[in-house]
Amino acid sequence: MKVSCLQENLAKGLNIVGRAVSTRSTLPVLANVLLETDNGRLKLSATNLEVVVTCWIGAKVEEDGAITVPARTLNDLVSQLPQERVELLLNERTQTLHITCARTEANIKGIDAQEFPLVPKPDQNNRIRVETTVFKQMITQVALAAATDDTRPTLTGVSTTFDDSQVLMVATDGFRLSMKSAHIPGQVEKRTAVLIPARALNELARIASDDNEALYISLPEGRNQIIFDMENVVLVSQLIDGSFPDYSPIVPKRCNTRTVMGTAEFRKACKTAEIFARESSHTARVKVEPGDEITPAFAVIAATSTETGDNVAQIDAAVDGEPIEIAFNVKYMTDVLNVIDTPQVALETTNPMEPGVIKPVGDSDFIHIIMPMHFGR
Repeated sequence: MKVSCLQENLAKGLNIVGRAVSTRSTLPVLANVLLETDNGRLKLSATNLEVVVTCWIGAKVEEDGAITVPARTLNDLVSQLPQERVELLLNERTQTLHITCARTEANIKGIDAQEFPLVPKPDQNNRIRVETTVFKQMITQVALAAATDDTRPTLTGVSTTFDDSQVLMVATDGFRLSMKSAHIPGQVEKRTAVLIPARALNELARIASDDNEALYISLPEGRNQIIFDMENVVLVSQLIDGSFPDYSPIVPKRCNTRTVMGTAEFRKACKTAEIFARESSHTARVKVEPGDEITPAFAVIAATSTETGDNVAQIDAAVDGEPIEIAFNVKYMTDVLNVIDTPQVALETTNPMEPGVIKPVGDSDFIHIIMPMHFGR
């Protein structure tokens, strides 16, 4: 293999695939990145067996070939090189990659490319097209509610359903639930429901470039995998086996109080409450007062810590319904308010023992449900 490419392109490619490198595997090759020539370009791949990320960068290919080298070593080296042309020359006999850039030379010992797991290829014919910006927003608003520990593997996934010209994503960790639907161009012939690891979707959102108008999704038959194809980047993820819990019973059908607040103001009040709520399981109280002819409606967000003190923040609100005081995990509240981009947000509540529902005002495609917490009077 004899290849040359720009340092900035190689650094960018390594950054894209780098997070898929395995850090805990007993297989040494999984700590490596695969470098391979492919139709006049340089292909980089990394995998931890759950996710495979591949990207292609422009290169001048003089001799075809492939090698895997330790990802961390290569990444650290390339990041220190000047922004000039990088020459890569493989000595096949010793499986060593010789790297030259300006006045710097290095040799990295590799492992034969044959030992690297097979990288699945996207299905070019049977695939679903989604708009990149729309899909990234869905991931951002939904994946945050997925569980992060593996005690219940199905809850670490995002239930994703493609049906007709709609896609629906749902995630829950048992304390909160996020649900977002969106329109997709074209139609899906057969309703398809899969459980995608939230980790893989978060990685997809990180590497998907808004420059690409669309990304393509394919589900190879019998492989229990999903493939996301974005022009010069492909991400393949294993799917989670098992059925996602039926969440319909916890979605409130009605509410007794609907409180509309400025998103930024509500977010700031929650972040302030979080300072004092840290020591009390992140519990903060939200008190809603509908107001009357003399006093305008308002909401109060308050938190108390026996060790550090307390705070109370009052914000303007438009309230439809009864007064209520309800406690929430304020960290969960902040998480969802961070991913809502409408100027106003609605909090719908029934009573202090029932879940609260957060909805962006003017966006009926997204709802976020938070279970209430108990607090002493």
